[in-house]
Amino acid sequence: MIYLDSAATTFQKPAGVAAAMWDALATMSSPGRGGHSAAMRAADTAFQCRTELAELFHLDNPEQVVFTLNATHALNIAIKSLVPPGGKAVVSGYEHNAVTRPLEALDAGMAVAVGPLFRPDAAAEAFDRLIQPGTDAVICSHVSNVFGFIQPLEEIAALCRARGVPLIVDASQSAGVLPLDMTALGAAFAAMPGHKGLYGPQGTGVLLCGDGIQPRPLLEGGTGSLSIQQQMPDFLPDRLEAGTHNMPGIAGLLAGVRYVRQRGTEKILDRERHLTQQAAEGLSQIPKLRVYAEPKMQNQTGVLSLTAENWDAEELGAALARRNIAVRAGIHCSPLAHRSGGTLETGTVRVSVSDFNTPEEISRLVFAVRQILAQK
Repeated sequence: MIYLDSAATTFQKPAGVAAAMWDALATMSSPGRGGHSAAMRAADTAFQCRTELAELFHLDNPEQVVFTLNATHALNIAIKSLVPPGGKAVVSGYEHNAVTRPLEALDAGMAVAVGPLFRPDAAAEAFDRLIQPGTDAVICSHVSNVFGFIQPLEEIAALCRARGVPLIVDASQSAGVLPLDMTALGAAFAAMPGHKGLYGPQGTGVLLCGDGIQPRPLLEGGTGSLSIQQQMPDFLPDRLEAGTHNMPGIAGLLAGVRYVRQRGTEKILDRERHLTQQAAEGLSQIPKLRVYAEPKMQNQTGVLSLTAENWDAEELGAALARRNIAVRAGIHCSPLAHRSGGTLETGTVRVSVSDFNTPEEISRLVFAVRQILAQK
């Protein structure tokens, strides 16, 4: 199979990920639940993973790294810690349902900062207009999961700092690919999955907590600490990590993060951009096919959307699947992004690469799309 759906989950993982998970199953129990070797080995692995993540994203204290089930879990904690029921948030025009649905559940007002695709200057201007007194939080997807559009996070963070408004970063499509400096940004939170650009397994996620943040627990329960006390601990990460840890997942995530750090985010981004540009150039030559791409890829990562005249996106995606090419078709859980990009009625076929794809696979994708469209 040619796997081009890494914006959902990176399917090809570094070999060390599976090995680390098997080792965890064989040797680890639960951290903080005993002084025996299995518990201590788990505690050491969890701490190593927090440390690697803190260093990658420029946090001074590994305890500011909280393990979650996925980015959606992390975003729910962040949003519900900062936005009260009936509150007000400013969001980008490219947010995922993991942002908009929690806000809807809170009956919060959403001011949407929309800029044209691949125009970070216009996006920054939109945030500048909308961040007003009374804003409880600003939420920004670093990279659109539909179009790969890189939003001007540094400029948005500067606006938030100047106006004293906390910033939540959805780094679901950027973690492991783009630089993310929590200290320089001054963000309150950054949420990310473990199973995408960090090359960990499904069922893992991370919430990075900024300095001085006292988040609201989404779950209450056992933490292995302060067990007599009936309130959740007031210190991180215990405050947000109720229940037993997913140690096979955390061990696999540690291996994935080490791969990213050893390989380097710059090299990963360069490879993804090269492959995406190859796909965009090849697909753009096919009649009646629209490709959503920034010509020089300066404001885009390894995510590419396309639509075909007289073809339903799901139909085209299914035709590629029959040729053993995995892409994603539809709305991608992001109707707001499609509304901003003008594709809400049609959806798109999304091609998304990882560090493990090859130019040969991209050539085969272009050939397959050309063949399929020629049949109608």
